Amino acid sequence: MIQDELKSGFFYSNGAYGRTWGVRQLAEITTDAENGELEAYFKGVAGTCRRKKGHCSLTDFARWAKYQVALVENDWKRVGGDAPPTESEAA
Repeated sequence: MIQDELKSGFFYSNGAYGRTWGVRQLAEITTDAENGELEAYFKGVAGTCRRKKGHCSLTDFARWAKYQVALVENDWKRVGGDAPPTESEAA
């Protein structure tokens, strides 16, 4: 994804299949006081990321995130774009 498309509070998927599939919520975007780089703080909500918290550069998060997703009933669906909706994998 493009960094400018990422927004705090929204959910993103890595678009992987099987055991490596995951969904993270972008909790906060901050600026590192030492080097001035943007950092992403996230929490895992589904798949391999579930119940994990972490942070990385916003560039790395954008590289990991393939698209935005939303929970529809009990299934994570891709938001927008012209690609078909994704299917969530069992955690």
